[in-house]
Amino acid sequence: MTESVKIPVIGIAGRSGSGKTTLIEGLIPLLRKAGISVAVIKHTHHDLEFDVPGKDSYRFKLAGASTAVLVTRSGMGIVKDFEKEPSLDEIVSLYATDADVVIVEGFKHEKAPKIEVYTKERPEPPLCLSGDDTYIAIVTDDDVDVPLPRFTRNDVSSIARFIAVHIVKKDIP
Repeated sequence: MTESVKIPVIGIAGRSGSGKTTLIEGLIPLLRKAGISVAVIKHTHHDLEFDVPGKDSYRFKLAGASTAVLVTRSGMGIVKDFEKEPSLDEIVSLYATDADVVIVEGFKHEKAPKIEVYTKERPEPPLCLSGDDTYIAIVTDDDVDVPLPRFTRNDVSSIARFIAVHIVKKDIP
């Protein structure tokens, strides 16, 4: 019997407009260059419409299919109904099994380790000061007093190295 391998997850958290997506966009090529494959999962509170009216997969869903999968030589798209939103662990185990690390955005309340992206432009204090001990670092150009490793926004290579060492357990130059 084979033992399932737990894929490491790192959350990038912060308030709206703090630069989370921009940071993730910068991290992906650096981690890939270091030989680390990356999956990204983003959670949003907005309803999304993935399917296009008139297309076959849309018609299948309209007819009552609970799942429609579109497969091509280069990728796959899935439109699936939920009675209950799946947990992060369920999503990772179903859709990110080919990754060395999963970067998640928007799962603030999950127990995965997180790096906060913070800006003083928002009046709220850093999330990492809220008592949530899953925060392991902060990315900010502002002068804030937090008991965590701190990175500036433009030091994406050091942030990628931090993730590689602390989350993936791989030392990179």
